[in-house]
Amino acid sequence: MSENNFDVVVVGGGPGGYVAAIRAAQLGLKTACVESRGSLGGTCLNVGCIPSKALLQSSHHFAAAQHEFAHHGIKFSKLEVDLAAMMARKDKVVSGLTKGIEGLFKKNKVTYIVGAGRLTAPGTIAVTGKDGEQTITAKSIIIATGSEVTPLPGVEIDEKHIISSTGALALGAVPKHMVVIGAGVIGLELGSVWRRLGAEVTVVEFLDRALPLNDGEVSKQMQRILEKQGIKFKMGTKVTAAKSHKGEVTLTLEPAKGGAAEEMKADSVLVAIGRRPFTNGLGLSELGVEIDNRGFVKVDGHFRTNVPGIYAIGDVIGGAMLAHKAEEEGVAIAEILAGQAGHVNYDVIPAVVYTHPEVASVGRTEEQLKADGVAYKSGKFPFMANSRARAIDDADGFVKILADAKTDRILGAHIIGPMAGDLIAEVVMGMEFGAAAEDIARTCHAHPGLGEAVKEAALAVDARAIHM
Repeated sequence: MSENNFDVVVVGGGPGGYVAAIRAAQLGLKTACVESRGSLGGTCLNVGCIPSKALLQSSHHFAAAQHEFAHHGIKFSKLEVDLAAMMARKDKVVSGLTKGIEGLFKKNKVTYIVGAGRLTAPGTIAVTGKDGEQTITAKSIIIATGSEVTPLPGVEIDEKHIISSTGALALGAVPKHMVVIGAGVIGLELGSVWRRLGAEVTVVEFLDRALPLNDGEVSKQMQRILEKQGIKFKMGTKVTAAKSHKGEVTLTLEPAKGGAAEEMKADSVLVAIGRRPFTNGLGLSELGVEIDNRGFVKVDGHFRTNVPGIYAIGDVIGGAMLAHKAEEEGVAIAEILAGQAGHVNYDVIPAVVYTHPEVASVGRTEEQLKADGVAYKSGKFPFMANSRARAIDDADGFVKILADAKTDRILGAHIIGPMAGDLIAEVVMGMEFGAAAEDIARTCHAHPGLGEAVKEAALAVDARAIHM
């Protein structure tokens, strides 16, 4: 096999792409990964999940020092934010992790090619890098190019005063007033960062509730909690225009259902209305690869496009646009190409919002179960009744478990509370193995632990919670 000929070439080095490349190499396939950014990890690691979590942690420490430490008997004076140091720490975290992926590539003998990949024929990719263009070939090509920020008509992002999530992770100063357009995961996480650091934050949302894809009870309570933290919400409202002048942005707002327009001013506007698949410059349409009307690459149950030898995974094919979903698909496609039975169970993909408290969910919501006419039982347990949550002074929220009314099989779980993103894993594991709520209810949990709230919610499904 020639130097530029591979069994598998992955286009895109994000969570789905780099995981697919590593797993393919582990299975004995000669593998290359093409990535144009010059830094592996994709949006998630470079300008998404990881830097946002670093800033969420730093800003949480600051907010805790301001509002919570005195309650614990810790007193001090002259608390201030060193934003440059905070950003430097965030960048160090990102740099260390991206270099770590390069190390994994070397360990697993994955060829890393820096440049923009374009499919010129089935099995052929032209890669344009800083040293010009080279052509590589492969038996199988995996498209894993992820997604990009969805633009909002009438609101032009300049990454100075009208910013995307990328710009919100690199501001040089704390805004006086930040308007966040969109009350989804990205908007609430980044809005939380800057609210904690001192900005006035107003969230404008087209729909009538925050976190509109979550269970309705979770959405309502989370909005109330964030309002207590100082975030303002303007629901059922659309932004139709934005004009930036001398460091100030004037937004034009209208009721979503129609009505008189109004204006709102801010010195920073974050556009966070979602993400769309990134396929620009890949040459897919020229090869006849089918794309749906929303821009997603069409694939079958084995990630095959309609063109033989071309596959796609991750955000670019739609579904839950989450890094861990893409990783699962990366492993699955690599195993399929190696002749194994790769598979992803889409019914048990967890989702987490890293606000404070965290929000985590898996499976069906109550609204979905009602719409489908599924008979179910619900068990709920508040963190206020959990010993560990009270001891650490972090008792907002609850655990809710939904189970089939006849079989007791767990259909979904929804958590607001401390470490919700970690607590949900127990339920995800249970659902993967077809667990009933009783299985979790009869499992011994360490005391005092936050996980006891999960056990109590499972007990509550059968109306037998002990501590409530």
